Amino acid sequence: MPIVIGAKPESNFQDPIGLLTDCHRRVKKFAMVLRHIGDLRGSLLDAEQRSALDTALRYFREAAPKHTADEESSLFPRLRIAAATGDPSNSVLDSLDSLEADHDVADAMHAEVDSLGLRWLADGVLRDADAERFAWCAGALVDLYERHIAVEENSIFPTAAGRLGKEELTAVGLEMAARRGIKETLFAIEF
Repeated sequence: MPIVIGAKPESNFQDPIGLLTDCHRRVKKFAMVLRHIGDLRGSLLDAEQRSALDTALRYFREAAPKHTADEESSLFPRLRIAAATGDPSNSVLDSLDSLEADHDVADAMHAEVDSLGLRWLADGVLRDADAERFAWCAGALVDLYERHIAVEENSIFPTAAGRLGKEELTAVGLEMAARRGIKETLFAIEF
């Protein structure tokens, strides 16, 4: 990975909230790639555009589901437990169901974009109706992620950082690492 002067270094599994936030930057980046490719309305892609489309599709097919699992299987359940044992009036936690519903909507749109995008790569062009559908889904995904990520980063993640203890955050980081095939012994968590 190239070094960018002045850029914030990426987080690691010792900082699962930071790592989730870093992942959001990639989600936004690749969603924008899909939207820009969608703006080409199914036309013949050059080598750079084909590579960008293939990379974005692969990201959402392979990496993004791990991020969703990080939230739905590791972070959100611990926040729900914290709410049950703490102040149940915390409205931030009420949004977890809505965020999970967003994940379902995004998954369905990504399945469609993936199918259309793979057809585009295989055939070289897309029919007008398919090109319009690809462009619409890609734009809708950008809009969904903007709203969704804002809720997570402005409400959910700060709540998690404030309400979950070191042991819980360590467990989230270890589960995230395991989803990626990284053995817990490969890194030491120190707080």
